[in-house]
Amino acid sequence: MPVVVVESPAKAKTINKYLGPDYTVLASYGHVRDLPPKDGSVDPEHDFEMKWEVLADSRRHLKAIADAVKADPELILATDPDREGEAISWHLHEALKRRKAIRKDTKVSRIVFNAITKSAVTGAMEAPRDVDMKLVDAYLARRALDYLVGFKLSPVLWRKLPGARSAGRVQSVALRLIVEREMDIEAFRAREYWTVKAVLQSPRGVDFEARLVTLGGKRLGKYDLENETAAELAVQAVNSRPLSVREVEARPATRNPSPPFMTSTLQQEASRKFGFGARQTMNAAQRLYEAGYITYMRTDGIDMAPEAVRAARAEIERRFGADYVPPKPRIYKNKAKNAQEAHECIRPTDMGLEPGRLPVSDPDQKRLYELIWKRTLASQMASARIERTTAEIASDDGQVGLRATGQVMLFDGFLKVYEEGRDEPAEDEDGGRLPLLSPGEALGTRKVTPEQHFTQPPPRYTEATLVKRMEELGIGRPSTYASIVSTIQDRGYVRKEKGRLLPEDKGRLVTAFLVTYFRRYVEYDFTADLEEQLDDIAAGKYDWKEVLSRFWRDFSHALEETQHLRISEVLEKIDEVLAPHLYPPRPDGSDPRLCPHCGKGRLSLRTSRAGGAFIGCSNYPECRYTRPLSAPSAEEEEGGIGPEGILLGHDPETGLPVTLRTGRFGPYVQLGEPTEEAPKPKRASLPKGLAPEAVDLKKALELLSLPRVIGPHPEDGEPVEAGIGRYGPYVRHGRTYANLDDVDEVFTVGMNRAVELLAQKKAGGRGRAQRKVLAELGAHPDDGAPVEVLEGRYGPYVKWGKVNATIPADRKPETITLDEAVALLAEKAAKGKRGGRRRKTA
Repeated sequence: MPVVVVESPAKAKTINKYLGPDYTVLASYGHVRDLPPKDGSVDPEHDFEMKWEVLADSRRHLKAIADAVKADPELILATDPDREGEAISWHLHEALKRRKAIRKDTKVSRIVFNAITKSAVTGAMEAPRDVDMKLVDAYLARRALDYLVGFKLSPVLWRKLPGARSAGRVQSVALRLIVEREMDIEAFRAREYWTVKAVLQSPRGVDFEARLVTLGGKRLGKYDLENETAAELAVQAVNSRPLSVREVEARPATRNPSPPFMTSTLQQEASRKFGFGARQTMNAAQRLYEAGYITYMRTDGIDMAPEAVRAARAEIERRFGADYVPPKPRIYKNKAKNAQEAHECIRPTDMGLEPGRLPVSDPDQKRLYELIWKRTLASQMASARIERTTAEIASDDGQVGLRATGQVMLFDGFLKVYEEGRDEPAEDEDGGRLPLLSPGEALGTRKVTPEQHFTQPPPRYTEATLVKRMEELGIGRPSTYASIVSTIQDRGYVRKEKGRLLPEDKGRLVTAFLVTYFRRYVEYDFTADLEEQLDDIAAGKYDWKEVLSRFWRDFSHALEETQHLRISEVLEKIDEVLAPHLYPPRPDGSDPRLCPHCGKGRLSLRTSRAGGAFIGCSNYPECRYTRPLSAPSAEEEEGGIGPEGILLGHDPETGLPVTLRTGRFGPYVQLGEPTEEAPKPKRASLPKGLAPEAVDLKKALELLSLPRVIGPHPEDGEPVEAGIGRYGPYVRHGRTYANLDDVDEVFTVGMNRAVELLAQKKAGGRGRAQRKVLAELGAHPDDGAPVEVLEGRYGPYVKWGKVNATIPADRKPETITLDEAVALLAEKAAKGKRGGRRRKTA
């Protein structure tokens, strides 16, 4: 029987069902070979020879494939239809040749399909081809470049910048984007401005809003009303004059649908609507693809197959009527630079499979499928038709002018199904319908109010907006976006808070080092140009080794130039580059580098023996002042947190003083003072995101009470604890630790959730364990988030966000109402806020 090889067992199972018993379908479980993670795996001195080795986890899978091919000399390589899939097919072919599984009489072919459906698979079987070596060459060039940067540049970082972990060809550029955005935010100075809003009344007694646009006969600029005094004078000017309608204009407008999804836009929209990270989105999409429900999910194409367009239009007419189908199909131009990788968009394989009938239980997959289904249908629907009305209003003397705007939906079109999300809230001046107004009509003035505003700094990136920016700059490709975003977080260079990406101090250090000594290689244009060259290799325009040779010639020279740099030189240079962040201006105008404790020494960047960097005083050891790299708080700048700390109060149980202090690794709270009997008093570091000025006695005692004992584990009676450690908040049982999402959970997490997380950790899983949803009760009245009934390991419970509440034993879960669930959750949340039992300290 011919042997068909795909990447995953789920895909193999589906395809085996389509091809029947005459074929053997096996999975490679991803890549079977890679470069060994050691120096010398790519040899620039010998024509960039690459030394591959079979991955340990792949040996048994490769053996199974080899045994099957030896038994039947026909091999069909059916890996994914992109550059990475082509590479896996090539690796399989090469590895099987080395095992002598492929002989002269072995027939080897390559097939590709964009969707795992019977028609797509059988159609691909009728159009076999050879492995595309141009795509393979592009893969080899990319892999060699990534290896050379990672294994040649990372050791330089380790030697010259203590605490740094690694550098990557594309990840370092993505990190630079985040660091530079944070620097823009820190440099931002808000500007005050005011606007004036009036509630007016039409002759028919209907109230509506208008905003001031003309004052003193001149058009108002954004910053013309720069303070409250100017705004109040403007209010008086409006109130003191009769107003009338000068002009009313109604203009028709249309809104067109967005194109169907490609990888980047799917990640962006899943983030906006569901808060999914890039990796979470791609994992759910991968499972939907392997089950045959959507087309291939790594694509930069937005065109849709003609038969899919016809199916979408038919489904739209069936559901909504002929008015919702445009006269001609919508054609979206593909923006992919390399036609060989311009795959179809991400769409359902069956337009008639509505989300409610999707036979999957995983909530991520269900939500993502619904998103894809709606976006695909909307992309082929009629435009929405809107009427926008603008009324110009003025005083008789022309000194004051106001404008009222409104809009009304004439025909919803594609908006009946789908509306694209926004990355940032937008001020929408167009409200609902304006009342009937005619030129010359006098208007009543009901209320005129000034409103204060401040300009806002640029927003921090989310995973979605970072991917969007990378796409705009030409950095990365659909197959790499998720891994780039994940890597910079896994390396500890970036952290995510409330969905936003913030650079850690060592992320700033790495970026400053690279910008200073390897600037060309973290330039956006250089990285984008290299990506384009890789695309050109895939198109057969460039020789891959020539591209590598040009890169290596300059890169190796840059490496050599850093060999003799002293760490002190590097720190001095980085200290200079990061000065605006490390030493921000002080409110009193004094020197920000002057030590706030001794008043004589100069602050500068220093390294610790254990690795990492901190700010220290030049008068060491006489002055032992230190602080972390993060900008100091106002209290610290004023010298408030000295070596003796700030007294917050006394512990009611022991009577010992509780102080807030700062050290080399940041601010912390301390119980008592060192004594001969207890030379090391109990301390607790402030978790990330908690500012020192926000710490009072209650918060300090909560931190000092950690770890909090949640209770005995239901299986063995051993204690389950929650605490904050070096890597953030956690729950612990014996030697098993599981991460919590945020610090607040340390004080609120209950046994049900703790046991669930620990079980997931013991099983070796990365994400949260999926629990069976017994019922969806509706939206929580506080924030609209879903309230669900789930089957827990130790009984049913209700869930809202991160709050879980056990359902009483005398109640059946199917009888719980939304109001009852909200009450249970409120009770649980209230208990959590009171904190856990504090352990006594000596």
